Amino acid sequence: MAEAEELSTFVEGGEEYELRANEDRTAYTLRYKTEDLIVSLEGEALEAFLKEYNLVKLQYPQYGADQRLAQIWDQGGYSWLAAGQQEEEG
Repeated sequence: MAEAEELSTFVEGGEEYELRANEDRTAYTLRYKTEDLIVSLEGEALEAFLKEYNLVKLQYPQYGADQRLAQIWDQGGYSWLAAGQQEEEG
């Protein structure tokens, strides 16, 4: 997985969450700034994330970036995934 710093393409974000991608959009990171947690997404995990992301965008067009990403973070289990990825790195 590419390091988070290498994912230079800003997709969207707000005060609490940030979504970034690499240039060809084959890898993403979803960051929860408040707790400094980052989930790295590639392959099947990225496909599942993008499906959910696009669905939330369609269902809740009034949501801002933080609301949209928070919903995905909470309901998609990404906080659990971020904790697991941090343990692997630590």
